[in-house]
Amino acid sequence: QVQLVESGGGLVQAGGSLRLSCEASGTIFSIDTMAWYRQAPGKQRELVAAITSGGRTNYGDSVKGRFTISRDNAKNAVFLQMNSLKPEDTAVYYCNAGIEISYYSSARGYWGQGTQVTVSS
Repeated sequence: QVQLVESGGGLVQAGGSLRLSCEASGTIFSIDTMAWYRQAPGKQRELVAAITSGGRTNYGDSVKGRFTISRDNAKNAVFLQMNSLKPEDTAVYYCNAGIEISYYSSARGYWGQGTQVTVSS
């Protein structure tokens, strides 16, 4: 069994900052790309940021220059530092990871339960 557990969401005023964390646990052989997605009410889930096992990053256009993704491979964790938050950043943020549970298995995508981020104007 593999679990992704997110933390760090909450309510913040526009212009403020939050740091999200996500830690994977369970039967894990290796983790490939880790990412953060978000879904606002009535909208499709969208990619916020992704980071490969080697540290290469990719960001959604709306968060470039404001958000920073990082990971700690030793702790199977990924983080999202969110600065200069805007009301339009309000959404449920989900952690995603491509995880291999053994040497013989291919990577499968796992999701966290989501954490609410609300930015007030």
